Amino acid sequence: MGRVTIQQVAKAANVSPSTVSNLLNGRTERMVPATRERIEAAIAELGYRPNRAARQLRTGRTQTVGLIVPSVGNPFWGAFARELEVAALAVGCSVLLCNSERDPERERRYVEELWEDGVRGIVLCSSLPTLDHLADVVARGLRLVTFDRPAQPGDPDSVVSVSIDNHVGGFLAGSHLTSLGHERLTFVSGSLASVNRTGRFRGFCTALEAVDLDPTAMPLWTGFEDTPFGDVEAAEVGRRAAHALFSGTEEPPTGVVAINDMTALGFCRGLRDQGLRVGSDVSVVGFDDIILADLYDPPLTTIRQPIARMAALALGEVLDDGDREPGRSVLLRPELVVRESSAPPPVGGVPERRTAEVRASDLRASDVSTTDGAVR
Repeated sequence: MGRVTIQQVAKAANVSPSTVSNLLNGRTERMVPATRERIEAAIAELGYRPNRAARQLRTGRTQTVGLIVPSVGNPFWGAFARELEVAALAVGCSVLLCNSERDPERERRYVEELWEDGVRGIVLCSSLPTLDHLADVVARGLRLVTFDRPAQPGDPDSVVSVSIDNHVGGFLAGSHLTSLGHERLTFVSGSLASVNRTGRFRGFCTALEAVDLDPTAMPLWTGFEDTPFGDVEAAEVGRRAAHALFSGTEEPPTGVVAINDMTALGFCRGLRDQGLRVGSDVSVVGFDDIILADLYDPPLTTIRQPIARMAALALGEVLDDGDREPGRSVLLRPELVVRESSAPPPVGGVPERRTAEVRASDLRASDVSTTDGAVR
C-alpha cells in the first residue's frame, strides 16, 4: 500500500485538503470541534504521516520547533514541554528542548545552534525584560514566540507573545487572602528581574492597596545571592524563606503568596519544620497549579494557568505561515483554585513554634544547589 496522501484524509473526513492543511499547521482557531475531530479520526484510521521533506520544500521551514525554558527542574516547565510536544506531534512536528536558566548568553547560543540546524521557529519561555540578545537572529527571519511574557517596548515587530495576565494572577492570589481577613502578608520569590514575576508581584500589591493595606510595609522575600531566580532550587528557596521569616523577632505574616507552586511547597515544608500548620496557622497560596499542588497535604491553593491551551496557541503561532498579524499578544486570564492551604488567620496571630526541628541557622549554603550562569 502506498503512502497515504492529504487528499485521501480530506476525502475520508469529508473536508477540503486545505482544511486538513490548516489543522496540520495549527490554524484551528476558526475550525469547529466536530470538523477537527473528523480530520483527526481520519488521520488515525488511515495512518497518515505528513511528508516533512515535501513540506519543508514547499514552505521553506523545517517541521522542528525549538523550545527554550528556564529549567525543567520546575515541574511546570516539564508539563508545558509535554503539552507543546503533544500538540506538535498531532501535526507532524517535533520539539527540541533547551534549558536556559534565564541566562541571556546561554539563550543566544541555543538560538544560534537551532538556527544553524534549520529550525526557524522557537518558543522562548525565560520572560527576560529584553530580547536584545536575540534581535539579530529575529532579523534573519526567526519566528519567535515568547511565552508567559507580554510584548515589551523595544521588542522586534515580528515577535508574538502568548501569556496569562500575571498581574491579574497576583491580584487574585492577594485578594483571596485579604478576603479571608489576612492583614500581615508576604510575597516570596527568587529574583523579580523577569517580566512575569514583576507582573505577579505588582498584582499582589494592587490587591493589598484595594483594601487599604500598604504594600511597602509588607515583607518581600526575593531569595539569596546563591539562588537568584531559583528555577532549579525553587522549593529550597521557599523553605529557607519560611525559616528566615519565622525565626526572627518581628511579627510573622499570617498569609503568604509564592511566585510559583514549587516555592510555595518549599515554604510549606519550612513551616512544618517549625511545627506550624499550613492553612490553620499560616495560609499559603502558590502559582501555576502543577500536579503536586493537589497531591500535597494539605492541598495547595494556587493560581491555575490554562497550560494545554497556551501550548496549543504558542505552537500555532510559531508554525504560522504569515497570515496572522505579527507583533501581537495573546493574553489569557488565570484562575484561582481554592484548596486547604488557605483559611482565615488564626485568632491571636501565628502561634509560637511548637518544635525546633530545623532552625534557619542550620540551613547551610551547601544545602542549596547553585546555578552557574544564571542572571544575577
